[in-house]
Amino acid sequence: MTIRTRKLIGTALLMIFLGVYALLAMAVAIVLQVNQASKFAELVYYVVAGLLWVLPAGAIISWMSRGGSTASKN
Repeated sequence: MTIRTRKLIGTALLMIFLGVYALLAMAVAIVLQVNQASKFAELVYYVVAGLLWVLPAGAIISWMSRGGSTASKN
């Protein structure tokens, strides 16, 4: 797979993942009734939920930047 194709697939995966993650984080906040918890608990939830997406996104970005086959045009 060429690096160009890998970046295209990775970009699409990132967009889909971020959309699904945002909806999932919102659903979890509703189920846990975060807005009715203490302000500190609410802050902790939003900090954790706001940073947790970085780990899978980093894995996708790492996969995107891995060297692939180079297609030469002659």
